[in-house]
Amino acid sequence: MTQTSTLRSYSTPRGTDRQQAARDHLWMHMARHSNLAQGGSVPVITRGEGHLIYDDQGREYIDGLAGLFVVQVGHGREELAQAAARQAHELAFMPLWSYAHSAAIDLAERLAHYAPGDLNRVFFTTGGGEAVETAWKLAKQYFKLQGKPNKTKVISRSVAYHGTPQGALSITGIPDMKAPFEPLVPGAFRVPNTNQYRAPAGLEDPEAFGRWAADRIGEAIEFEGPDTVAAVFLEPVQNSGGCFPPPPGYFKRVREICDEYDVLLVSDEVICAFGRIGSMFASDDFGYVPDMITCAKGMTSGYSPIGAMIASDRLFEPFKHGDTTFYHGYTFGGHPVSAAVAMANLDIFEREGLNDHVRQNAPLFRSTLEKLLDLPIVGDVRGEGYFYGIELVKDKATKETFSDSESERLLRGYLSNALYDAGLYCRADDRGDPVVQLAPPLTIGPREFDQIEQILRSVLVEGLNHL
Repeated sequence: MTQTSTLRSYSTPRGTDRQQAARDHLWMHMARHSNLAQGGSVPVITRGEGHLIYDDQGREYIDGLAGLFVVQVGHGREELAQAAARQAHELAFMPLWSYAHSAAIDLAERLAHYAPGDLNRVFFTTGGGEAVETAWKLAKQYFKLQGKPNKTKVISRSVAYHGTPQGALSITGIPDMKAPFEPLVPGAFRVPNTNQYRAPAGLEDPEAFGRWAADRIGEAIEFEGPDTVAAVFLEPVQNSGGCFPPPPGYFKRVREICDEYDVLLVSDEVICAFGRIGSMFASDDFGYVPDMITCAKGMTSGYSPIGAMIASDRLFEPFKHGDTTFYHGYTFGGHPVSAAVAMANLDIFEREGLNDHVRQNAPLFRSTLEKLLDLPIVGDVRGEGYFYGIELVKDKATKETFSDSESERLLRGYLSNALYDAGLYCRADDRGDPVVQLAPPLTIGPREFDQIEQILRSVLVEGLNHL
């Protein structure tokens, strides 16, 4: 880590010590607060530049998670701030409730141009969870309009994360995240994910495993009743659990199953869209055309919040007639400032060729991370594009994982802090088996790959000593 010359103020505008103000007033997301309540401190990030972020002590870190799978073009892009200022000066706010504004129209046209197949209708939200919620509601209403009112259920994968609103949380496949808020929206069911590393015995061949995993979706539809299932929600690369890419042939088979049973295929690309895998939409990377895409995060590289549900012409067709209305919306969905920032962000993608940059450099990123497989604690390195998970194991020969208490000590008691102290911001996660996740800005290359691998190596070597 290096030191910067400018340190940030440690006091709030009211003169309170900033750490004390955090203890007294800030409710962080997905975070334990016991440490703060006992007088601990929270890292305070004050600025970013490219693939680097800096804290209030002036210390420098590689942003190995792009904020939260978000900052595709890197930090400190002045033109994105300027795009926001120009739009705010011209039109700071206008809803899309029976009115429109130029920024939303322009962005909708651009997203439809990028999207595969006939996905030409863009419904804006303010984030990914809202986009997933929108997709489920549209699926239900669409089938009611088709005279199939019982088609309301959805199928998703084990350990998959699809958001925190009540509907999206029902689709999420992480029991511990759901339990505090039950009862949830009924009608969501789970099938196995595509964790090839832990495939059932006899399914070591990737194509055979892909066929098996896809066929579990058809089996679930049959079990629930095809006349009751509306949609299947799948991420191109499943995030939670540690970056599960699709086996060969998986999505081709899923598409066939959905067509056979008249079930909608929703590609949840909140993380995977906008270059994370390579293309603007990862469904193109894996060769399938869904009925809906949900997206958010990388659309503005995090410089302003926005999300979208993109639907096929077939799903929009019933809403072109009479008084049929999709009674659903968000005050800030398609916010003019966010839409203008998204347009400027996508300009950077095209001007700098970031999609090609990812496709060209992803094999080297993978091979650099795979060097870590020589460590006894590293069982698997998996992912696609600029999106990887490193699974940690207790016994490499047997693939034995850690107990809950061991995982707690390893991930939260050691790895999270040790990686951060070593100059790498990333995620050590155990929603599923213990993994370290990486999703850096799309601008980095071989030099940064090596730096990330060296930091990971130095910390993971010590990992087994902290159980």
